[in-house]
Amino acid sequence: MSDEVKRIKVIDSHTAGEPTRVVVEGLPEFAGVPASPADWRDFLRAQHDALRTAVACEPRGHEAMVGAYLLEPTQPDCVAGVVFFNNVGYLHGCLHGTIGVTVTLAHLGRLSDGDNKIETPTGIVTVRPPEDGWVTVQNVRSWRHAAAVPVDVPGWGTVQGDVAWGGNWFYLIEAGDTIEVNFNNLDQLTDFTCAVRDALEANGITGAEGGEIDHIEVFGPPVNAAADSKNFVLCPGREYDRSPCGTGTSAKLACLHAAGKLQPGQSWRQAGILDTVFEGSVQEAPEGGVIPTVKGRAFVTAENDLILHSNDPFAAGIGQAR
Repeated sequence: MSDEVKRIKVIDSHTAGEPTRVVVEGLPEFAGVPASPADWRDFLRAQHDALRTAVACEPRGHEAMVGAYLLEPTQPDCVAGVVFFNNVGYLHGCLHGTIGVTVTLAHLGRLSDGDNKIETPTGIVTVRPPEDGWVTVQNVRSWRHAAAVPVDVPGWGTVQGDVAWGGNWFYLIEAGDTIEVNFNNLDQLTDFTCAVRDALEANGITGAEGGEIDHIEVFGPPVNAAADSKNFVLCPGREYDRSPCGTGTSAKLACLHAAGKLQPGQSWRQAGILDTVFEGSVQEAPEGGVIPTVKGRAFVTAENDLILHSNDPFAAGIGQAR
């Protein structure tokens, strides 16, 4: 049997510690009319999911890897389209990933001065070229869906949290005396948030129109005056976000605004579990909720060709069907 070799060109970056791997060459052909990011996501999920697992999973990736397929835009005023994914599937949106895509586009010389628009499956986001690695993103509309929703969590008792959309569905919990938001407490934080997510599913608690709540966010006090809050975010795939989480920060901003605790234009500084910080603010959306703006810092870390051998038993990733 001959060995066929496929090369996938990627550019790696990290945003506040959280990785983004952008696939810039090596996508399959998509025949027919111009395809939106949502069309691409559905096409890749149905017919080429092995590409996702090859890029995101071991031995080429790892459980914390977030990937992005860089696409040609369908809207004339957009510089690119993008589909985000990780080790277990596809993401609605991803702001740390958008920041990573932005520094990647800048690295490739594909950004203009001022505002640049990027198509995502959740809508169009607007970015500005990086300044010393700092990227500002105007996100899609975000809102609090429900406040103080209780759920009984086995081993932990009754927990209350807000359900909010920030580009993904979140359940947001103030830690209080329940658990400490600290990097040295990762195992307990992971166990707690996994138990919360399982309890939400078991009790049929969802976002709007049955949207799965696949991100759990826990807040505690910051370690210093550089931030207003510190969070731990459990992502799909049961891995934690190394950054303060851009869609999670957007959901937090929406909840704060809905509670009358954040005014339009007022700044909120959200630290993540590594104590890196995103800066956020909102403007009110005409249809309700807010339009968040989030600023974070990213750096390109590598340019790679991923090599997939047809006779490699792990061409599609460890634990994946060939």
